[in-house]
Amino acid sequence: MNLNELQPAAGSRHVRNRVGRGTSSGNGKTSGRGQKGQKARGKVRLGFEGGQMPLYRRIPKRGFTNISRKEFAVVNLNKLNSFDDGTEITPTLLIENGIVKNQKSGINILAVGQLEKKLTVKAHKFFATAVAAIEQAGGSTDVL
Repeated sequence: MNLNELQPAAGSRHVRNRVGRGTSSGNGKTSGRGQKGQKARGKVRLGFEGGQMPLYRRIPKRGFTNISRKEFAVVNLNKLNSFDDGTEITPTLLIENGIVKNQKSGINILAVGQLEKKLTVKAHKFFATAVAAIEQAGGSTDVL
């Protein structure tokens, strides 16, 4: 097989329907829009209900979205056991090892699971119980 012999799978490519090209085409004259009316004359925007108050404006709005909210990437203590003793754990190291996908506003260390290694952990936030568990294992914490 050569590059010039490649063809798409049968039925995977469709010919575009060209409207308004004569009555014998089946989509001539009104171009498949029917007779008169708003849809025949132009586009109707999304959510438009003919002048009636649209649903998205009729429904009561509730709640509050804090625009200055910070979202942290969380790391459980038991995930830190994959590192060697004496390792200095930084946000970049966590991203490189795939423990954290995206740093977001910072990294928060949670106290989920047991820590068995002596580590120096540098993060933006720590649970108080996580700090106690890290220090109990012989490690130290540093808030960035």
